[in-house]
Amino acid sequence: MAREEKLATVHTVLGQGALFEGKLSFEGEIRIEGHFKGEVRTADLLVVGETAKVEAELKVGTIIVNGEVHGNIEAAKLVELHHPARVYGNIKTPSLQIQKGVIFEGSTQMQPESAKAAAPAPAKG
Repeated sequence: MAREEKLATVHTVLGQGALFEGKLSFEGEIRIEGHFKGEVRTADLLVVGETAKVEAELKVGTIIVNGEVHGNIEAAKLVELHHPARVYGNIKTPSLQIQKGVIFEGSTQMQPESAKAAAPAPAKG
């Protein structure tokens, strides 16, 4: 039931078999099931479905990956990689969850948001 409720909140779906190339920015939640190539910018949620292939630089609030991503991911809140996800690129986020069976080739950089805010300012010289 919770999964059905979550899917009901998705505002837009780029369906399986669809091909989109360009820059995508949005508010709310989008689910990609098709092929997307380009750049994504949002402070909200991007869901990459099992049938999706995304070749993009992603700067998002939260991303849930079930499909294939080629490109760097920067998430302000959370990155979740669910089996059978395949991610080829670097991830920068304060919170990362990777399920068993996920393929991830890249590096991660994790720093809690509170640590960024508390970091001392560089010395002026």
